[in-house]
Amino acid sequence: MSDFTHLNGEGSPVMVDVGSKNTTIRRAEARGEVRLGIEVTQMIQERRNRKGDVLHIAELAGIMACKQTPALIPLCHTVRLDSAAVACELDAAEQCIKISSVVTARDVTGVEMEALTGVSVAALTVYDMCKAIDKSMKIENIRLVAKSGGASGVFTSEDS
Repeated sequence: MSDFTHLNGEGSPVMVDVGSKNTTIRRAEARGEVRLGIEVTQMIQERRNRKGDVLHIAELAGIMACKQTPALIPLCHTVRLDSAAVACELDAAEQCIKISSVVTARDVTGVEMEALTGVSVAALTVYDMCKAIDKSMKIENIRLVAKSGGASGVFTSEDS
C-alpha cells in the first residue's frame, strides 16, 4: 500500500503531509458547460427567471464553492485563496452557458480542485434555478484547462 499517497501502511486514508513543500504562486483555470433547451435559453436571455438572475447567482455560488472545497472533497488541503473568479456566459446560438473559473493562491499545494469545484457548483446552480422549466439540461465537459505553480509545473490542455 506504500505506493498510494493517501493511504497509510494499514490502508487507512490520510491527508498527505505537505509541511516540507515550498510556498509558490498557484493558479488554476477550469471550464464547463450547461446545455440548455430553447425555452431556458430565452428565459435566461430575457432575465425572466422568477428565482433571480441565473448567471450572477451561479457565479456567486461558484465563488462560494471555491472557498468551501476542503469541506466537500475528502483529503483536500485547506488553501488560503488569494482570488477566486467564476464567470457564466450565455451563448444563445449554442444554447449553452459557458462557465469558467480562475483561482489563485500562494501556498504549498495547488488550487485545481477549487477551480473545478467552482465550475461544478455554478453549473449545478444553473440547473437548480432552471429545472422547473426543463429537467433535460446537461452539465458537460467540466475540466481543468490550465494550472501553474508547484513541483509539477505548468499544465495547459489542448482547449485552453
